[in-house]
Amino acid sequence: MAIRQSEFPHDFLWGASTSAHQVEGNTHNQWTVWELEHAKSLAAQAEYHYKDLDNWDDIKAQAKNPDNYVSGSASDHYARYKEDIELAHSLHMNALRFSVEWSRIEPNMGSWDSQAIAHYREYVSKLKKQGIEPVLTLFHFTVPVWFSEMGGFEKRSNSKYFIRFAEKILTELGGDIRYVITINEPEVYAFESYHLGHWPPGAQSKRAALTVLRNLISVHNQTAKMIHSLHSRYKVSIAKNSNYFYPGDDAVLSVKSAQAMQYGQDDYVLKRVVKQCDFLAVNYYFSHRVYGYRTHNPNEHVSDMGWDMAPADLEFVLERLSRKYKLPIIITENGCADSSDAKRQWWLKETFGAMQRALKQGVELQGYLHWSLLDNFEWDKGKWPRFGLLAVDYTTQERTVRRSARRYGEVVKKIRRI
Repeated sequence: MAIRQSEFPHDFLWGASTSAHQVEGNTHNQWTVWELEHAKSLAAQAEYHYKDLDNWDDIKAQAKNPDNYVSGSASDHYARYKEDIELAHSLHMNALRFSVEWSRIEPNMGSWDSQAIAHYREYVSKLKKQGIEPVLTLFHFTVPVWFSEMGGFEKRSNSKYFIRFAEKILTELGGDIRYVITINEPEVYAFESYHLGHWPPGAQSKRAALTVLRNLISVHNQTAKMIHSLHSRYKVSIAKNSNYFYPGDDAVLSVKSAQAMQYGQDDYVLKRVVKQCDFLAVNYYFSHRVYGYRTHNPNEHVSDMGWDMAPADLEFVLERLSRKYKLPIIITENGCADSSDAKRQWWLKETFGAMQRALKQGVELQGYLHWSLLDNFEWDKGKWPRFGLLAVDYTTQERTVRRSARRYGEVVKKIRRI
């Protein structure tokens, strides 16, 4: 990875990301209820969904096992966070994105769990002692059961409960937090949970999906205003996943379709929240090549999940968002499912090159957080996708630093001149 220190700001954030439900283990929220109800059907459908993957023979036993779809202990990060943070430090990271599990903090409406609050206070303290900047996420797809039973984000009137939770967390964690992400990928949550029905509550309604998306936009704006009123130190954003759409030929339909898809992907949400963002939190995983009004990707490189991998296209995402919204950018998720660790180094090399080129074009890029620090529970896919810089043995919970992670750490050490 040919990369020079001078091309990155001296205070650049180098690190990784996690989310509570995907790594902590032993949660009780709307997802854990749904998992138990749907594990058998997800296992039964696995061959239909995944048999065309190149690695099907390697994953089929796990993918066809109902236990795969129950998060259970996940990566046991709630108990092992000190070890994991120390491993992040050993890889020379100076930032870690994590989420606070609302269902732990407020298991029953209006009832705060002091032990859970103390845990996250200790978590942040551990990060700070290791010289790692905490990047806090408030909503990463999971909510308490009681909130879900009230209609969740389908009802605009329920927003006050989330804003109250956000205020409680920011008040409790105090001055150790600077960066706050309110909502993770609002359109993904709305689309998967309320349109496709792949995620809880399993609705299949375009109207409900649009309602939830609009409500999440409102929730971000209200929450951001509240956070800014608490203290001027807070830097607030919404984590927006951005795919890059490009025409595969010069046909007018291809060009116009790509533009329309890009607007739907990015701008519908961003133009409605940007005034309440201090920076753009960008999640990038893949691009889409458009012919006519359909996408048809080259698939020269694919991840274990069958996603077309085009990490170099991150450059175009960064440049477009920077030109349009004129805000600093932190990459808050970026990575690939790669259980054999055969492609992750290439992914990182291509990604760093894209970041360098974007910086040269004047993009105010402030950080890179790789997804993920740990192998994690990948929602309705379960535990077979492996995104982690740290491999996790789900039987023993033993951590192994992957070769790509060591290389990432070496590059970061060189850039930071540690």
